[in-house]
Amino acid sequence: MEKSDSKIKFIHRDLSWLAFNERVLEEALDESNPLLERLKFIAICANNLDEFLMVRVAGLKRLLDAGYNHKDNFGYYPSDLSTDIQTRIASLIERLYCLYDLEKGAIRQELARNQVFILNPAQLNSEQKRAAKNYFESTLYPIITPMAIDPGHPFPILASKTNAFAVLLGRNDTTYLAMITIPKSVPRLFKLPSEKEDFSFIRIDEIIRENMEAFFIGFQILGSFLFRVIRDSELSAQEEYHSDLLKVIENEIQKRPKAKVVNLQVEKNHHSQLLDMLAAGIDFPKNQVTFIDGDLDLTYLFEVPPQVSKPALFFKSFTPARMDAENIFDRIKENDFIRHFPFQSFQPTVDLIQSAARDKDVLAMKMTLYRASENSGIIKALIEAAKNKKQVTVLVEIKARFEEERNIDWTRELEAAGCHVIYGIVGMKIHSKMTLIVRREEGRIRRYVHLSTGNYNEKTAELYTDVGYFTANEDFAKDISDVFNVITGYSLPSRWHRIVSAPYDLRQYFFELIDKEIAFHKKYKNGLIFAKFNSLEDTAIIEKLYEASNAGVKIKLIVRGICCLVPGVAGMSENIEVKSLVGRFLEHSRIYMFNNNSESRVFLSSADWMTRNFDRRVELLFEVNRDELRQHLKFVLEEYWQDNRKSRWLTPGREYIRPDKVEHLLNVQEQLIGYYAQ
Repeated sequence: MEKSDSKIKFIHRDLSWLAFNERVLEEALDESNPLLERLKFIAICANNLDEFLMVRVAGLKRLLDAGYNHKDNFGYYPSDLSTDIQTRIASLIERLYCLYDLEKGAIRQELARNQVFILNPAQLNSEQKRAAKNYFESTLYPIITPMAIDPGHPFPILASKTNAFAVLLGRNDTTYLAMITIPKSVPRLFKLPSEKEDFSFIRIDEIIRENMEAFFIGFQILGSFLFRVIRDSELSAQEEYHSDLLKVIENEIQKRPKAKVVNLQVEKNHHSQLLDMLAAGIDFPKNQVTFIDGDLDLTYLFEVPPQVSKPALFFKSFTPARMDAENIFDRIKENDFIRHFPFQSFQPTVDLIQSAARDKDVLAMKMTLYRASENSGIIKALIEAAKNKKQVTVLVEIKARFEEERNIDWTRELEAAGCHVIYGIVGMKIHSKMTLIVRREEGRIRRYVHLSTGNYNEKTAELYTDVGYFTANEDFAKDISDVFNVITGYSLPSRWHRIVSAPYDLRQYFFELIDKEIAFHKKYKNGLIFAKFNSLEDTAIIEKLYEASNAGVKIKLIVRGICCLVPGVAGMSENIEVKSLVGRFLEHSRIYMFNNNSESRVFLSSADWMTRNFDRRVELLFEVNRDELRQHLKFVLEEYWQDNRKSRWLTPGREYIRPDKVEHLLNVQEQLIGYYAQ
């Protein structure tokens, strides 16, 4: 096929992402999920859509505003893609609100049947009305500052994802425009007094709406509605022209509240004149406004489950399998081992960092941090290590999307404790997850290495599936030492023994592995590529997979999110199968297996098969050589492939469908909970 056939060969990455978010929403429809877990999936879908608007739609609008009119790698002009995206988003929003509030038997009604109520003012009893009024007077009224908009009071700057009331006021035959922003310093939901088994809530915007006249004494409220702005949140600094990367990113973050509005959401029941004034004030085309028939910003639903004590409405709790080891260093010296989160406890990872911080024989610690939890025990341990006079080097990726401010705060705190902090690399993101610990043992130096497919984040380790690898192998240690030298100083990568990295040679290495599989298949007819990862978007890799398929190699891919490859097409991809698994845990682990003429090779990596992972990020791929671990990871892949409860197959028609009716349902995530508990 020629380049002009890109639309035939590929699914556009943005349309594939929207299809993924539709699968997330389907989990809210799935009645096998407990009710409050279904509610979480609605909130996740809404939050995902916000990020898509702030990044992908914002980037597309930049191209359109600049008059850019060239096809992308997937065969789309910006205008055509924008039309398709807007159609899909409108459909997704309609489904989202139908599921939550409008359909018969919708989740809101199911919540009420289970004595969980999200009420409006008209539904409150006298006691609840008093509680809401008291909360307004004691908390909301003192926090809120109403803002007049006139020549002396210019239109206020509203940060992205701000909810606010636009208010039209009248006095002496003159109209005025005002605004009330919904405070972010308090929860969006106020818990109301209720019966013992009931849980009742009201949104604070409804409390504010009910008491709005308190802010405008002497004026008549002619109309009001709630609205929400979404702004372009992509950083756009030319890093190579600045000497201080930290200051560059801080400056870019400060620009976000003033960035271009890419989406304006307004309540369906709105005041027309007021909408004209609002659209003009924020410089947004009125014909592009999104009208919402329901509660604005459903991410507030995240607040419901933590406040409801009804175990039957949640997934059954479990305790991750623990590892007994008096001394983590002794355990690593025994043999390389892996931990599979969240089925197995993340604690050994934390223990390694904490033990190193306190161990008098540990001389140095080096670590990469991409995303860390809010009260990170790992970061506290790094600070403790520096205070204990150890040489601590931390590479904090301050460009990690939507984590920039938190990572800058960590950077300041780590530096204040005496850690040597690297902010990142100009033009690159450090996405690899690695730790190196240098320890003095019996008159010699021994190095310990931890590598992972996911972040050093205790919270997400409870929700994301990832694999952590622990080793004291000297070849690994030497390689990781060299990688840190490349990142922190002026050093070119040498020939590594156990790792392959991006942006240097990762794509080419995968090409070589695929070529070997093609050669083996031509000779022995046993070619097989089996991989599990988050996203497949790189068109060069896709073309190489098509080549392998046409040579007869069987390819099995478990791709959670974006997949731009079209499987099962005769003459192009007939030997490729793709499935996506969306369930209780977010599938995040990256495992790659090549049959290698029945002498299988298994790899773990921080990298997906996306162009950014190959070209614009520091990533690591490493082979698992210990046979016991290799066989276990093959077992994990096979178990995932057998899942028929939370999986959808990607069809040649580019749709995701659930498996046909099967006699025995298998939910792999629940299966692995039981397997590791044995």
